[in-house]
Amino acid sequence: MSRTSLPILTLAVKSQRYSCHGCGNCCRDFTVQLREEDLAKLREQEWESKLGEPVTIWFRGVEYLRQRGDGACIFLMDDGRCRVHAEFGFENKPIACQLFPFSLVPSSRGPQMGLNFACQSVQENKGAELASHQSELKRMLGRIPEARSHAAPPRLTDHLRGTEHEERSLTQHLDAWLKRSEIDLPRRLDGLAWVVQSLAGATLGNVRDGRFDQLLDVLFTALPGELAFHPVDPPSARQLKMLRGAVFARTEDPKLDRIEREGRIHITLSQLRRQRRWARGRGAAPHIAHDWPQAMLERVDHTVAARNSDAVIAIDDLFTRWLRATILGSRAWGAGYYGWPMIGGVQAMMLNVASVGYLSRLRAAGRSLNAITIQDVRAAVGRVDRTAGRAPWLGSVGERMRLNYLRRDHGLRRLVRHYATTAS
Repeated sequence: MSRTSLPILTLAVKSQRYSCHGCGNCCRDFTVQLREEDLAKLREQEWESKLGEPVTIWFRGVEYLRQRGDGACIFLMDDGRCRVHAEFGFENKPIACQLFPFSLVPSSRGPQMGLNFACQSVQENKGAELASHQSELKRMLGRIPEARSHAAPPRLTDHLRGTEHEERSLTQHLDAWLKRSEIDLPRRLDGLAWVVQSLAGATLGNVRDGRFDQLLDVLFTALPGELAFHPVDPPSARQLKMLRGAVFARTEDPKLDRIEREGRIHITLSQLRRQRRWARGRGAAPHIAHDWPQAMLERVDHTVAARNSDAVIAIDDLFTRWLRATILGSRAWGAGYYGWPMIGGVQAMMLNVASVGYLSRLRAAGRSLNAITIQDVRAAVGRVDRTAGRAPWLGSVGERMRLNYLRRDHGLRRLVRHYATTAS
């Protein structure tokens, strides 16, 4: 079988649907990296002479689509359509634009379909079944050579090479727990945080393959009853500060045009000021996105989890689809997440969960609401998931140090519980 004929593994979240509804949001905030094929097509299309300005920008040896001052792609038209698409057709857009919101990640079983929840239609679960997109993804797979291979199983921990059996077992146990709809969302997320922190603190060298499977059976069978015997306090001031640092890392979005225009020193100093404001947790929240209301950071802990039954159901559905898609779509560890090991990747996923809880409250506070709504959670999931696997600093040593700190004293679990999006 040739590499280009490898079957694409459809994302096994049957409840998830997607079709593009032309909202144009993906053209407003994403920095699009270009391939040589993309650059050749843009030159053939003669955009610089048509628009009278460069349409790409260089940054650290890589070429990207240029953005306007408001963050919108240079090709985004007033009616929300892409000018390249309008004049030359879908297949002549940059490959990254054609692929979004899908991803193609090499896995131990072949190319795996993944899904980005920064897309509004994905969040709202609107459109066709995911399997209906197979032919289009198959076409694009031929243009993404790095996805056309079988990848070795990811590491289990920083020091232990994982096996296919261990990856399959962890994936199945996590997914089965997330689907336990008879257990409310806060307890399912608390349970995940408890399991991953138990695994992160364990010595797994002698617990491999079948024995690792047995360990997971024991841990997940103990849930949710075991949680009652392991109560945790609210997060400490230091843990809250760590979370705000994580939120900053997940919402910071340096614009290349601005870096080119204002210079790296000015931009770096501006980033440091915003980072300090997040760390203090006081004053006006730094700008997050064009559609985010201004809010005071102090108001976050005066906003409560959703209690309205319709909102609780909708938030549960969104979280379940998002986390299942992250795990089953190979976006939690390995090639889909900075090459991280399985245990570290799930820790990062739980920090994403806490970050969504914080951002949901911040957005609700900016809208003068006392409780989170589904709109706030959708916006927060979108901001967090747009950076997952794409922002290099989230795969850095600094992020690992943050997670190592939060592993102690039940830090992740305390944050996940404190910023739950729905009431138990």
